[in-house]
Amino acid sequence: MPGSVPYRSGYVAIVGRPNVGKSTLLNRLVGSKVSITSRKPQTTRHRIHGILTDAHAQFVFVDTPGLQAQHVNRLHRMMNRTALQSIRDVDVILLVVEALHCDARDRRVLEHLAASEGPRRPVILAVNKVDRLADKTRLLPFLENMATMHAFTAIVPVSAQKGVQLTHLIEAVRSCLPENPPLFEEDEITDRSERFVAAELIREKLFRLLGEEIPYSTGVLIDRFTVEGELRNIHASIIVDRPGQKAIIVGRGGEKLKQVAMQARQDMERSFGGKVYLQTWVKVKSGWSDDTAILRSLGHE
Repeated sequence: MPGSVPYRSGYVAIVGRPNVGKSTLLNRLVGSKVSITSRKPQTTRHRIHGILTDAHAQFVFVDTPGLQAQHVNRLHRMMNRTALQSIRDVDVILLVVEALHCDARDRRVLEHLAASEGPRRPVILAVNKVDRLADKTRLLPFLENMATMHAFTAIVPVSAQKGVQLTHLIEAVRSCLPENPPLFEEDEITDRSERFVAAELIREKLFRLLGEEIPYSTGVLIDRFTVEGELRNIHASIIVDRPGQKAIIVGRGGEKLKQVAMQARQDMERSFGGKVYLQTWVKVKSGWSDDTAILRSLGHE
């Protein structure tokens, strides 16, 4: 029809160093929890799609692991490959940095963007956590400095936590999307299965409820996932490297593991819209983060 608005759709990679708020931003943009979050860096290990559809466009946001400088093991190398592959496979790149903080890790991400193969993609800079600034006058010089580092299509200060300026960010991304029909059904918000979501929710509780180091040594494998009417019956194994780590996760009298399972089950019931029966075990598999077969069973590409 003459004068009608063309429909746009495409993939938008959310990239940045660890712990800048990429997953929180994805969840806010989509309006639902599709990616797990915690205060600890490197919580995200997989490429996760969150889908936002409106009358004129469909945005397929791709949450990626934070790019790391040091590749400690095969798991970390896989995470970096996942993030870099996402940069090559999308239509738009959304780079997230923290307000007033741009260090060598952020500059390294910019170097990856500049060195990525294929045609140049629009890069939009989202300056996150502006709600935490006590002195807002410091923001403008920071934005001006960031503008000298790359030819950004747009720079948008936001707060993913508070939902500040996200409408402006959406419109900046919309203008960069190619004219395409929708890529997914209108009511889809992620391409990930309930089985995957269940494992991620357990892993989130490990990050939130345990100390600084233990969560990084854990993986979650769904051994059984069956649906009987409104009831989901889920058996899950938490994998660790050493017996001492197992003891910490189980806790005195099994209390810590019960707490992890209870909070994960409650989140699953909210996400799946039905009752969940969850059983969890902790298993020791020494060197699992360097074992290709185990990593593949955990969903790593």
